[in-house]
Amino acid sequence: HATIEEGSTVSPQAAEMRAGVARVVGNSPAMRQVAELIRRFTRTDEPVLITGESGTGKELAARAIHESSRRSTGPFVVVNCAAIPSNLVASELFGYEKGAFTGAAMRTRGQIEHANGGTLFLDEIGDMPVDLQGHLLRFLQDGQIVRVGGREAITVNVRIVSATNVRLRQAIAEGRFREDLYYRLNVVTLPMPALR
Repeated sequence: HATIEEGSTVSPQAAEMRAGVARVVGNSPAMRQVAELIRRFTRTDEPVLITGESGTGKELAARAIHESSRRSTGPFVVVNCAAIPSNLVASELFGYEKGAFTGAAMRTRGQIEHANGGTLFLDEIGDMPVDLQGHLLRFLQDGQIVRVGGREAITVNVRIVSATNVRLRQAIAEGRFREDLYYRLNVVTLPMPALR
């Protein structure tokens, strides 16, 4: 079981080290392994894929990775891929130029640009529409985005942490998720143990 530690006193060095696990503690071997993986993943800038059932603390783990990484002073931007209507995902992620579509009254930065210098957490990545997965893949390969309705490539320095409760291998077999995107997102994996 995981709990949030309250009111404990630790040395400044231990506090800094423990920031990597966002004060999440657990007695089970599975939670100790999660804490160790989080510590390891804070030393790299590679994309992380967090897997596990709903309610297992995937966003908390993503935030812990960010908070003790070298990007901790940058933004931590959360995008819930399942909550955004499919016709708005591109403009939400990449932003848009004035006049790109009806109602686009001004240039607007997307969430990827907002995360520049920090971490972009793509929650429920398994629910991202297939047609937009190619755009995300291109960004992961090039480190550049183009706003909807724009032509100018914008370089962005963002670490990607994504999470899913969907079995992505099955989604790939069913044609709902791109295999090449899966390999780009799944450089290192953090499996969250079930609450039971």
